[in-house]
Amino acid sequence: MLAKTTMGLVSGLALMLAAWPALAEGPLDEITIAYYTEWPIPVMAYKDNPKLEEELGVKVNWVSFETGTAMSAAMASGDVQIALSQGVPPFVVAVSSGQDLQLIDIAVNYSDTDNCVVRSDLEIDKTNAGELAGKKVAVPLGTAAHHGFLRQMEHFGVPLESLQIVDMDPPTSAAALAQGAIDFACGYGGGLARMKEYGNVLLTGAEKEAIGILVFDATTAPADFIAEHEDIVTKFLAIKNEAARTYNSGEASEEMLQAMADASGMDLAGAKASLELMTFPEAEEQLSEDWLGGRVVPFMKEVAEVFAETGAIDHVLDSYEHALNTGPLKAASQM
Repeated sequence: MLAKTTMGLVSGLALMLAAWPALAEGPLDEITIAYYTEWPIPVMAYKDNPKLEEELGVKVNWVSFETGTAMSAAMASGDVQIALSQGVPPFVVAVSSGQDLQLIDIAVNYSDTDNCVVRSDLEIDKTNAGELAGKKVAVPLGTAAHHGFLRQMEHFGVPLESLQIVDMDPPTSAAALAQGAIDFACGYGGGLARMKEYGNVLLTGAEKEAIGILVFDATTAPADFIAEHEDIVTKFLAIKNEAARTYNSGEASEEMLQAMADASGMDLAGAKASLELMTFPEAEEQLSEDWLGGRVVPFMKEVAEVFAETGAIDHVLDSYEHALNTGPLKAASQM
């Protein structure tokens, strides 16, 4: 394992290579990992480092997406093998429709980096949110932002049928908000940061958590890929967990932070600002009752029920237990 000290990326991965056994030989030559731009989670520091491919034993292709629903579609087509930070709502939507995906890791917890923003000139905030009725809102449907939007409108008593809801990714929503083409928008990441330049959030992250709105992303993958290549999945999660541990220790080098920013398409200042609003649970915490060992499966069903009540999906499964696979993370935590 890497020591909890400041170190460069190359030296860190070199230690991993020395400490961990090589993967078993197999027919797989390459994998594709889905990720979000402007989303600087610690493992992104290894995106452009050739040592990652050496460690995994396969060529790694990285493809960026704007929404988790697009990640699900790419996994369904076989174009993506691992989604690095997929929102739980799009994952639940896919599983509810019969797609055989599994949640294998908590990527990031981010209550304050996913939110709804109302255009400043409307002068609407949490004290008079009922005035949103009749307004036009941009939401990336089927995502964590969509789930948060539904829960917030329920909380404020704003009838969905009174709103003009348009499906729009966060960067496009930010531009539309700036132009006055929409009244409010819900999104995440860099798109949300730009939305805030033109409006105000309805609820803070802490206020959302207080009414039961959880906002976190997961690492997900097709169940058949996990079953056939659990060694690769486990090794990737071990690297991801080590990156989170290094970052959480407060001893991440400037080289690591800059690599995270570069890989996410951000400048260093922007990446640091986003990271201040994110937390990265490590394997031991993830496997506890607070996360994968307890509340995540019931939360998946709650998300499905919210979407079903609003007509966003047709079917809620009796259980989502099959959509959680902690085996690779448990193995990774022992490396």
